[in-house]
Amino acid sequence: MANVTFTSPRMTRDVTVYAVAGDTHTLLSVAQKNKVPLDFECQNGECGSCAIQVSVLSGKAPIGVALTEKEKLALKLAGRITQSQVDDAETNDRPPPWRLACQFIVRDEDVLVKF
Repeated sequence: MANVTFTSPRMTRDVTVYAVAGDTHTLLSVAQKNKVPLDFECQNGECGSCAIQVSVLSGKAPIGVALTEKEKLALKLAGRITQSQVDDAETNDRPPPWRLACQFIVRDEDVLVKF
């Protein structure tokens, strides 16, 4: 199980939910299931409207997560990540701080999601 804490100025308080690690549900679907008001449009990784900042709360190095090609393109076009961050993610398994909620699969680690 992983604790996912959503925080946003749009919410009156932070919301922490449990997510089953590796169940292939995206962070967007976890948010929708728990009525977290996360913005989205296409749900397909092409528009970039569900961009979120993800921080690992455990104090450990984050678990490497492969970025999809759609996610790389959408986040780079939006100016959220740089090519060097993409290269670092691919070479050293260090995920960038910005992700797309519709592409991010929850791993076995507690995370803070800012939007």
